Amino acid sequence: MSEHDGLDGPGPGGIVIAVLTYRRAEDLKLALPRLAAQAQSLDTIGGGHQLHATVLVIDNDPAASARTAVEDFARTLPPGLIAYVHEPKPGIAAARNKALTESSTRDLLVFIDDDEIPSERWLAQLLDLQRSSGAAAVVGPVISEYEHEPDAWISAGRFFQRRRLATGTPLTIAATNNLLLHLPQIRDLKLEFDERFGLSGGSDTLFTRQLVKRGGTMLWCDEAVVVDRVPAGRLTRDWVLRRALRSGNSAARVSLELEQKAGPRLAARGSSLASGVVRLAGGSAQLTAGLVTRSAAHQARGLRTVARGLGMASGAFGYVYKEYRRK
Repeated sequence: MSEHDGLDGPGPGGIVIAVLTYRRAEDLKLALPRLAAQAQSLDTIGGGHQLHATVLVIDNDPAASARTAVEDFARTLPPGLIAYVHEPKPGIAAARNKALTESSTRDLLVFIDDDEIPSERWLAQLLDLQRSSGAAAVVGPVISEYEHEPDAWISAGRFFQRRRLATGTPLTIAATNNLLLHLPQIRDLKLEFDERFGLSGGSDTLFTRQLVKRGGTMLWCDEAVVVDRVPAGRLTRDWVLRRALRSGNSAARVSLELEQKAGPRLAARGSSLASGVVRLAGGSAQLTAGLVTRSAAHQARGLRTVARGLGMASGAFGYVYKEYRRK
């Protein structure tokens, strides 16, 4: 690793695998060796040109707590394979924008969370689909594994079971927990992450919706799997309901942000409010039915729907729920 933070080595044509982290040293210790192995496994691309990949750790802790561990690990590998950069500004949107800035001379940027483990050919699968399709973005599935067996309420709600789609399916929205971006197109579309969503979440939702709205194509790659390790702290009713409230709140705010003119913005506000009210009513009915029939699934999913509806309705009125507010 060089004496300065950030990326070294070959630039144009290269790939950056960005791992955003905030005080998760143990997760990084598991993720980095696997990401480094995948970066090293990339030999050539079409035309026989060498493909250079770098794993970039972006530390969003003001205390730069990940620096020593990352730099120690980097010294065990070929120069330029692992890089570290510190982004002290609080909020995941600032860290995501740091990844874009650091990758300014590269062609491809891949986001993966610091608590995720990639499947064996994860990176190659993302790259293959992007090369064959020319898509501006490629999205892969996230499969959850639990730190311990969740309680009956969590299991009944199936809250950590995510969608699976056929490879090549077009998308209109995505998160950055398993996302490849073709940077020349991202630059042409003048996209960046909105830092007003940094502590509330939702900057990735806004980014990907803007990508599609401005003419970019985003495709699903079902083979490019990553595994999300769910800690005990997330396997609780409180966490699930707070996350539902936040996701509903940010969804409404994103819809408003996509409309800059007064008329469409007012319509988006009304639509978000109506959607929130429908979810409040529907979730309450499902919860009541669950209590009457003693269905744990209806109770769990009904309560979460109520929380999401409350988030959407409050977001329509301008309330910002900052799930990632730092103490």
